[in-house]
Amino acid sequence: MSLFDIEDIKVKPDIVCTYPDPTVPPNAAIVIDNGSYHCRAGWAGKDVPSLVFKNVLAKPRKDRSKKDTSEVVVPTVQIGNDITNIEAVRFQLRTQFDRNVVTHLHVQEQIFDYLFGRLGINDDGCVPHPVLLTECVANPNYSRMLMSELMFECYGIPGIVYAVDGLLSYRMNGGQDSGLIISCGYQATHVIPVLNGRMVEDKVRRINLGGFNMINFMFRLLQLKYPVHVNAITLSRAETMIHNYCSFAYDYTESLRNWALLEFYEQNVIKIQLPYNQNVSAPTLTAEQRLEKRKELSRRLAEINLRKREEKLAEDKVLLTRMLAAEDTLDDEDNVGFTLHEFSVKNVDEYRKMIVTLRERIAKTTQKMNSQQTNNQPEEKPLQLLQPPPNMTIEEWVIETRRKRDEILDKKQIRKQRKQDLAKRRTAAAQERMRIISHLAKKEKGVDDFGMRDEDWDVYKSISREGDSDSDAENEKLIECEEILKQHDSTFVEPVVAPGNIAEFHQLHIGVERIRVPEILFQPSMIGVQEAGLTGTIDYVLKLFPKDDQVKLVGNVMLTGGCANIRGFKERLSRELQAILPFQSVYNLMVAGSPSLDAWRGASQFANCQEFKQSLITRQLYDEYGGEYFKEHTASNFYYPTPSQVNSALNDTFN
Repeated sequence: MSLFDIEDIKVKPDIVCTYPDPTVPPNAAIVIDNGSYHCRAGWAGKDVPSLVFKNVLAKPRKDRSKKDTSEVVVPTVQIGNDITNIEAVRFQLRTQFDRNVVTHLHVQEQIFDYLFGRLGINDDGCVPHPVLLTECVANPNYSRMLMSELMFECYGIPGIVYAVDGLLSYRMNGGQDSGLIISCGYQATHVIPVLNGRMVEDKVRRINLGGFNMINFMFRLLQLKYPVHVNAITLSRAETMIHNYCSFAYDYTESLRNWALLEFYEQNVIKIQLPYNQNVSAPTLTAEQRLEKRKELSRRLAEINLRKREEKLAEDKVLLTRMLAAEDTLDDEDNVGFTLHEFSVKNVDEYRKMIVTLRERIAKTTQKMNSQQTNNQPEEKPLQLLQPPPNMTIEEWVIETRRKRDEILDKKQIRKQRKQDLAKRRTAAAQERMRIISHLAKKEKGVDDFGMRDEDWDVYKSISREGDSDSDAENEKLIECEEILKQHDSTFVEPVVAPGNIAEFHQLHIGVERIRVPEILFQPSMIGVQEAGLTGTIDYVLKLFPKDDQVKLVGNVMLTGGCANIRGFKERLSRELQAILPFQSVYNLMVAGSPSLDAWRGASQFANCQEFKQSLITRQLYDEYGGEYFKEHTASNFYYPTPSQVNSALNDTFN
């Protein structure tokens, strides 16, 4: 069992780089790994990118309350690392991707503006450097055409090369002529076979699962498990928990059996401490302190009642004085009417009767107040030393008293523990309670006669447990025992009751979720996705090839992409490969040196080689062949021109 503080993703705004960079040639290419989660950009030939930021922007909505003003206020757009608190603008985030395909070019343009600006390029809206840009496997021609149009028409670049990120990572890790690439990204997972140095494009398969699905799954699980902390559980925190605490189970079924054991759960559960405000509260009172407090409340109530009687007595005396002073006017026929009206009486007899009533009330209240003051005078009673019974010595009496006190405390502790056990699902008390309830639920529907028999009361008592609360008699007995021990036992120390631990209430327990969340990559049905898992997809792809080619492919299997950083992925996939391959098959499985960064590093190396210059699409080729055209190379997609009929239909649709 481990306790960790919650970790929030902290980012720092990107600084503007020095341009031109003195460490690179003047005509160096700009390498952009345009991923659906992170965008990495830098100069060709370097080992690390200059910029790494989330590929999103936050565009706040216009303030409708200021629509009548003459000034036009343009909302500030935040991009990448400028978004310091992404949860605050979660509902304002925009991305250029639909799954892993770029479809929203207006968002892409704003992100490119941010990217080139942070690289320090400011040549009157022109970018005088060739660009190597990554794209997804089997990127649609129309998406590539819009991207080329944006690059050439908006930024005036001299040339561009498109490449697939998974193939670049494979190249960076010394990929052989033949192999199998497992590229696990943010939106999708690709199984890419490579033969004779080229991707076999018609055998590539995609699973619509990735890091995005894992984060959402963890987010939903924790919010359902802890509805009281729903505001503290965010997507960013769920993402951090996956990278820090989750792992792939080597044997998922066996791991579930282990997590069902209480001892294994207690040893391996991860506790996450959420932030909370520590309220300074008074310590919990002992039974003796509660009794004293009750007496104090009674005394205060008596004082309040006495004060009210004094106020009422003063009012009655003032009223009696006024009525006696006005009694002489009753014989005057001219003023008697005004006097009766002033005191709200109907006639003279009722007036005199009211005077008698006031005198009796004043006398009675005065007598009651005098007697109460006499009774409330504190009587200083000498401290009485409690004595043992005649047939016991003081030592025996102390031992017996201590035993009785321990019995009472044990009963209290048992009741407290039972209440805690009933709140937990896996405890024996809670399971016994559920067993009794489920037994009652087995009765035939429509027959509700529970409570008509005497034995039903025993069932009710076994569920409700009336003895779960402390009784007043038990508390008084405990006070008496402690008083005896304080007088006759020099070793007795009064117990100090500590306040409840509020920190435990603000904790998240990450148990079976540690293996359950990554498992969706192998079992998509867990989240309702009707697709084959990773093992089934690899098996399907391998069976598309002859046996000789299968041996070449499994001889060099490489894991890359952000999800490959999760612990246990290599071991789990190795076990799955061993299960689907023929007996005694030889295979080699490796993980990319830096699964998240190797695609950019491979692109940086590729941009410095001769093949990059040969694959460059210049402005002249763009004007001649159109935006969807590109030159094939070892790390690219295959070029299939769009039929002319389809082009005409597209032009008619968008014109």
